[in-house]
Amino acid sequence: MTMTHPGLPATWAAVVLTIVGLLSMWALLAPAPQPRRGGILSLARLPGVGGAISRMVTTPWVLLSLKLVMVGLFLLVIYAGLFGTPIPERNIATVLTWTIWWSGVIISIFFLGSAWCAVCPWDTLAQWLVRRRFRGRAEPNNSLNLRLPRALQNVWPALVMFIGLTWLELGVGITLDPYVTALLALLMVVMATVSLAVFGRKAFCRNICPVGRTIGFYSQLAAIELRPIDQAICASCETLECYHGNADVEPCPTSLVMGRLTQNSYCTSCGNCTQSCPHQNISWQLRPPSVEAVYGARPRWDEAWFMLTLLALTAFHGLMMLPSWETWMSGMARLIGDSGKMLWTFTIGLLGVQLIVTAIYAGLVSLTRRFMNVDLSFRRFFSTFAFVALPLAFTYHVAHNLNHLLGESGSIGAVFANPLGVDALPLSMAEMHARQMLIAPEILATVQAALLIMGFVIAVQVVRLRGFGLLVSADARAARRGSWRLSPLLIFAGGMTLFHLWMLMQPMIMRM
Repeated sequence: MTMTHPGLPATWAAVVLTIVGLLSMWALLAPAPQPRRGGILSLARLPGVGGAISRMVTTPWVLLSLKLVMVGLFLLVIYAGLFGTPIPERNIATVLTWTIWWSGVIISIFFLGSAWCAVCPWDTLAQWLVRRRFRGRAEPNNSLNLRLPRALQNVWPALVMFIGLTWLELGVGITLDPYVTALLALLMVVMATVSLAVFGRKAFCRNICPVGRTIGFYSQLAAIELRPIDQAICASCETLECYHGNADVEPCPTSLVMGRLTQNSYCTSCGNCTQSCPHQNISWQLRPPSVEAVYGARPRWDEAWFMLTLLALTAFHGLMMLPSWETWMSGMARLIGDSGKMLWTFTIGLLGVQLIVTAIYAGLVSLTRRFMNVDLSFRRFFSTFAFVALPLAFTYHVAHNLNHLLGESGSIGAVFANPLGVDALPLSMAEMHARQMLIAPEILATVQAALLIMGFVIAVQVVRLRGFGLLVSADARAARRGSWRLSPLLIFAGGMTLFHLWMLMQPMIMRM
């Protein structure tokens, strides 16, 4: 018998539909928007606690302590996966990795940005193995310091890795195999270590790691950023320790200059700049959420494809969890003569969803370009509007993962008490029924509906701000009456939101 999470109630679905419809009408009739970055609040300047926050971000011990905790949990996952029970719901390797960690990381991005990258055990272990230093700068740094080939100085490697990991996760089913989960975790450490030993700085973090790039792009929606406290100090700085580091602190791993930083995409929150800045001029600050995705981040071709892949693969995750998915796949397998684990069928489904989402987006972008009649290339349009995918992907991703996090982690205490699952038996049907949501289902439904609405609101802002920006650059008078020209992309945002709504209304199969 397959256990499922209940779908979103029809009442909330009606609320989402109504708001999407009303907001779509407003977007077509409203006057041209004006970019407003809004207020910025530096945490270092908060009365009473600002000094403590400044000391916390400039001392290495706080970050080192967090890294030690994460490495300890990571090694526990490895040990439990290799030597513990193969029953996934009883082994901490699978429960902690796929139910707690991955769901928690995605949800935390809105509040903490790319903070996970700062304590990532893959990178921490790679640093210790290559640099041979527990903390501080290593000179020489024991790396060949080769330049990453120009063809790889983008996010294409991370995109390929992202699709490959999704294939392993959902197609091969590694989420239900503690042993393979441990092997995959070790493989990521090996890749990070080899990359650090061969290439300068951290090519793995910037160009290869699919988790880091997912966090980086989603963090454009975050309500927090690491930036200069006083921009004038950075403007007059001639030494650029934030970029080069100093005698005790490593340089920026992703080659960023803090005084010129305008987006979170490649910041790993590693703390090097906060510790090396001689003026202690770098700290966390609060900002209006989604400001980068709406109009601040620059459009790039490779990044646009990654953002669209995020949207397609989050939708694919949802489809895979629907009870009807197996019926669809069985029908396709019979059609193409696939058998066994139906990996060919799964691969066609995975690539098919990616192709369909991208083709619909590309077609509507082409139509928008024709409506706007602006002398810019299709590639420029494709890249500029791809930011619409971020809020749609992120909010559905969080809404979907809340089912796993809140509905499948009720027995986490028992798993921590017996992390290897010694003498444990699979969960009985009675135990599965007894597992309760950590919050009331009504509250979860409210949060999920609110997330879909929030994603659509931000997507509309992206289309309007970026679209009118292109119109104004071409013809200021046309921009004043140009809302209808953006209707294809508003249809895309609305269509994806309604598709996500439909998936959330279906019962969803429990993973463990």
